[in-house]
This record gives sequence, structure tokens and C-alpha cells, in this order.
Amino acid sequence: MTLALLSADQLRACPLFQSLDASDLQLLLERQLHTLIGVDQLLVQEHDWGETIFLIRDGLAKVRCFSPDGEEVVLSILGPGDLFGEMALIDEQPRSADVLALTELNLVKLAGAPFRQLMLNRPALSLAIAKLESQRLRTLNRRFAIHSADATTRLLNALQELACRSREPQDPLAPIPALAQRELAALAGLSRETTSRTLSKLRERGLLEENAMGLRLLSLEPLRRRGLL
Repeated sequence: MTLALLSADQLRACPLFQSLDASDLQLLLERQLHTLIGVDQLLVQEHDWGETIFLIRDGLAKVRCFSPDGEEVVLSILGPGDLFGEMALIDEQPRSADVLALTELNLVKLAGAPFRQLMLNRPALSLAIAKLESQRLRTLNRRFAIHSADATTRLLNALQELACRSREPQDPLAPIPALAQRELAALAGLSRETTSRTLSKLRERGLLEENAMGLRLLSLEPLRRRGLL
């Protein structure tokens, strides 16, 4: 299958690159490589070295690491328009976490050297990167704060994240692609059994719709009630 190349206008639509002019965007796009990625495929592995940055055009992925006792810890969810792999270029250190495909992905790989060059010479891009990292840190702080909440709050937060990352503009009531229940459990930091029971309760209360395509929250009220909006 032949994938259309990413245009300068499409790249500029990504908030990180809105300050760049046409020549800067073309520099980033000169060595672009498009790939279709299957579910559960590992895109980036923790501790590996890399000179590539990645842009998701379609699909969902998760950023994860493992605790000392081997428990999976999900750090964030990535969706269309999200960039990853930039931290290794910024600090010139190995990758800090795994990135794994939750759904099929349309992924664009961009050479890291032009990105680093522009980052050094374009203050607006450097500021945009700092804002991106700040936003991700805030999301991570929220995720860990919610980790001590009850099972329903944790699962609702995970479902809201999936819905919002699935498309732009972000919408907590957007359809969520079908995922294995083990993935929902990992995203919420719950056991599979607790995840299954909590999903059943949400469906029984008319708050969650499930079909062959996936899931969809039906009301914002439980999110507001738990301070998730």
C-alpha cells in the first residue's frame, strides 16, 4: 500500500511546528518515511539509542515503563498529531520508555538531525518543545494522582484519555477503538477482574456503550462529578 507523503501544511498543523516557515518544514520532511504499524508492535524500546523522531498520523499508542517488580506502568497515551522520540535528541541519552501500538498506526518517521538543528536555531520551536514537555508532565502528574482513586474514577479517566487522544478536537465522548481488556486494565492501573466488573457497572448505569467497534462514554456527568473535567 502506497502512503501519501506528509505535506508542509500538514506538518504545520501539528502545534509543535506552527512557528516554522516553509523552508524549515521542508528540511524536516526531506527524509520522511511512512509506515503502517500493527497492533502490539513495539515502536521504541527503553534504553535504546535513536536518531529518529516519530509523528502519529492515525491510531493510538501508549508510553510505558516497568517497575522494579516487573509491573507495567503506563505513562501516557499518544494519538493523531502526537510526536515522540524527541527526548533522546534533546538530552542525547537513550530512550526513556517503551512506545507500543494500541491500534493500527499510520506513522511518519523523521530524521533527528534536522530537528536538532532547528531546535538550536529557532527559539520559537524550542519554546514549543518546552511547552509540550510541560504538558506531558502535567498529564503524568494527574495520572499518578488518580492512581490512588477508586476503580471507577481510574477507569473513567483512562476512557476519557483514550477518547480525547483518538481524534481532534479532543472530545471525551468520542468513540474509543476496540482494545483488549488487558490494555484497558493497564491504562487504568487495575486488575483485569476489577476492570471487567467496573465496565459492567458503567454499562448497567447507562454511562457506557459497547459494540464491535469499541466503547463510547455516553455522559460527561460522571467525569464532572469526579473532577475529571
